[in-house]
Amino acid sequence: MKKPKGGLAMNRRLSSSCIRYGTPDDLSAVLDLWAMSDAPPTVTDSIDRLRSLLAFDPQGLLVADVRGETVGSLIAAWNGWRGSFYRLAVHPDHRRRGLARRLVREGENHLRDRGAVRLDAIVAADEEAAMSFWNAVGYERQSDRSRFVRNFEDSL
Repeated sequence: MKKPKGGLAMNRRLSSSCIRYGTPDDLSAVLDLWAMSDAPPTVTDSIDRLRSLLAFDPQGLLVADVRGETVGSLIAAWNGWRGSFYRLAVHPDHRRRGLARRLVREGENHLRDRGAVRLDAIVAADEEAAMSFWNAVGYERQSDRSRFVRNFEDSL
């Protein structure tokens, strides 16, 4: 399938999986996936926050389906200056098959098409498997930077 200009090749078949842009209809399944995948919860894990993401960037959520079941997700966010990855998750029954790598590569292509020349991934430092994964797909851990956050839990 040919990739449309500036976008993901929608419904690209990758073995038995399909990677596509997420829609509002996917949000409950994505939240369920995150919980099932043991992804550490954050204050942004809600339908309203995901709706806000899609309202700002309708192509910011990638979803992997296998026979209609949501089995993977990745937020590939573009802020006009830099691309960032968040919430990479793969259903436990579908791990170790290359799906996470394919989600990241689709996310990279998507963000490159939007103009990103630098990408970063936010990864929980105590998640050894996640740290190893990002290293294996070519990302370097920055030891000279720290991340500072402030949560506005009552916003939106």
